Amino acid sequence: MFDLGIVNGRIYIEGHWYEGNLYIKNGKISTISHATLEVKEEYDAKGRDILPGFIDPHVHFQLTAGSHTSVDDFYNGSKTAAFGGITTYIDFLDPVKNNLALRKAFDLRRALALDSVIDYAFHATIADLDEEPISFLNEAKTLGIPTIKLFTTYSSSNRRTKDRTIDRLLRNTKETRTLLLAHSENDGLVLEGGKIHVLQHESSRPALAEISEVIKLAEMTKYRDGRMYIVHTSCGTTIERLKQNYDSILNVDFFIESCPHYFIFSSSKYLQRNGYLFTMTPPLRSDREVKKLNDQIDNVFTIGTDHCPFNSSEKNREFVDEIPMGIGGVEYSFPLMYAKFGEKIIDKFTKNPAMVHGLWPKKGTLLPGSDADIVIFDHKEHHIIKENHSKVDYNIYNDIELTGKVCSTISKGRFVVKDGIFTGGKGEYLSRELKY
Repeated sequence: MFDLGIVNGRIYIEGHWYEGNLYIKNGKISTISHATLEVKEEYDAKGRDILPGFIDPHVHFQLTAGSHTSVDDFYNGSKTAAFGGITTYIDFLDPVKNNLALRKAFDLRRALALDSVIDYAFHATIADLDEEPISFLNEAKTLGIPTIKLFTTYSSSNRRTKDRTIDRLLRNTKETRTLLLAHSENDGLVLEGGKIHVLQHESSRPALAEISEVIKLAEMTKYRDGRMYIVHTSCGTTIERLKQNYDSILNVDFFIESCPHYFIFSSSKYLQRNGYLFTMTPPLRSDREVKKLNDQIDNVFTIGTDHCPFNSSEKNREFVDEIPMGIGGVEYSFPLMYAKFGEKIIDKFTKNPAMVHGLWPKKGTLLPGSDADIVIFDHKEHHIIKENHSKVDYNIYNDIELTGKVCSTISKGRFVVKDGIFTGGKGEYLSRELKY
């Protein structure tokens, strides 16, 4: 007897649709069949899609930046994510310079994440390195972390990793089976500090800062035969240039992540009275770049949210250096992107992040033997965004009309959200290993 049967739905398996029933036992996908089999519990998904649980490869729960801490802790952040169909997320350790600090950062985040209601993993983060790069990469792997984030900017706060260190890391990524994640802005083109008004947010971190830095990193990656992943890509021109000049490594060894807000909003938001609510880094871009980004959707490998919300009272400042950067996004990321692009974005939330971040085939698929992480999605339901399960007191996506809604979310065979009602859950830390 199976523990749970999801019947009468349209099942998404490796890019194809299968009409039938999906059966779960001991937290795993067990059988997919046209037959009606004996189960302890049955869920009727008639007229709805059965999708792999979504993976958000980029969140910041309970992130402390200066005197501010993002409002969603691991419990509420993961709960909010579950309402959006997310069953796995990857958060970040605090920036460190050596192996000892890495261990301490890991222990701290593990303790904070104990209340997560869905599964989670971590990326390591560096602020340059005092350590021999290959030693650091191997140390991170002992913690189940094969992905290391770096910054090419923020020299003012000593978080920038120098090109020489990036080069040394890139030489060892394939040997150590690790992946570098880069926050990519040309530090020399970025203006930080002083009285930079919200109106100047985009111009102070111009599109060229991202474009030029990503192209440089692509050349370094190709030259060193390394592997790199660009987080929160904001400019369509960035991807356009990569496609023109680095097609041989694009999304093979050099991967592109973007976020829903860069496809939906433009920098004109900073002209509004409440423009401070839309401040994040990198900033929103011009209408031209937004259009180009939408045109390049097929060359975006994964969608993350960079979820890092702060309340409006904290963000209501005139100058950007006084504003904590970040917005919310986990609850509506998939419906927003599905409404724009349809079925082509499913793999960008499931298979692709699972493969590039070392979660495949445990996550990201509905093949038998994988974890029973499942989203029940109604692709026909029209609704207007009103609810917001995040602790943040505003929602930049409020009043957007969508077609397509997450109905239920299942983690390891158990409902976390069932027909719009939170039912609870217990997440686990995922130790990852890259298989390339």
